[in-house]
Amino acid sequence: MGYDTIISTEDLQQNLDQENWFVFDCRYLLKEPEGGLTKFRKGHIPGAQYADMDKDLSSPMSQTSGRHPLPDADSFVQKLCAWGVQNDSQVVCYDDLSGAFAARMWWLLNWIGHGRVAVLDGGIKKWTTEGRPLETETRDRPHSSFAGEADAAMWVDIEFVQRQLQRQEIRLLDARSTERFTGKDQKTDPVPGHVPGATSYPFAGNLGQEKVFLPADELSRRYVPMFSACQPEQVINMCGSGVTACHNILATRIAGLPWTRLYVGSWSEWIKDPARPVATGD
Repeated sequence: MGYDTIISTEDLQQNLDQENWFVFDCRYLLKEPEGGLTKFRKGHIPGAQYADMDKDLSSPMSQTSGRHPLPDADSFVQKLCAWGVQNDSQVVCYDDLSGAFAARMWWLLNWIGHGRVAVLDGGIKKWTTEGRPLETETRDRPHSSFAGEADAAMWVDIEFVQRQLQRQEIRLLDARSTERFTGKDQKTDPVPGHVPGATSYPFAGNLGQEKVFLPADELSRRYVPMFSACQPEQVINMCGSGVTACHNILATRIAGLPWTRLYVGSWSEWIKDPARPVATGD
């Protein structure tokens, strides 16, 4: 049995000793670049390796890009080889923010053709609340010969977004909080507000009270209106930097809905050019 969206804490613990299972800790702190690694070193799920958002799951930011451009596909494949991942491996990603960062690694693996990857539902917080084990040591895995190829159809660039918005041929879903979308939050983003024409779809709306994903039928009810209004390829997901938008993509897949696309640069790229329009309010 393979897992390709989410996995429960129970199922992960039952399979921790499987040789061909690979677990990745994706914890990240935007204002403290080494904060995620520090947390990892203090305690992580047994056998986990650390995947750094800035160094492993992104390429360096440029003067015109968003904060987290996609990594070079070949470099990412080589990183998976260094981690020991095989083409038939089961990969599990987790963080401490209900999958907000782990979903980025889930998306990247699908992007290079590896669909046997799941996000740990509830993350390390649920894991530790249930009294499951942690360790501080880092285990080296043998180098692998993983092979993958990036699928350019899974994401779009800023030129596409600008052009298709003008033609009203896409639905742009913004996964940031309502406060950031409306501009009420004046501190998080250098420029408050949102892309004119975008719709607010906070990723937190994918979660229940216990910070695990809602059941598939509830997620379906949340997203079906988007699919009834346009074709799946016209649904474009964005956020601050192309990270938490992947959480919305994951939610639609849990719901059994078709793949939608990612606008990687997202808000942090959009506001790099002051000539691009900005909207505030609902």
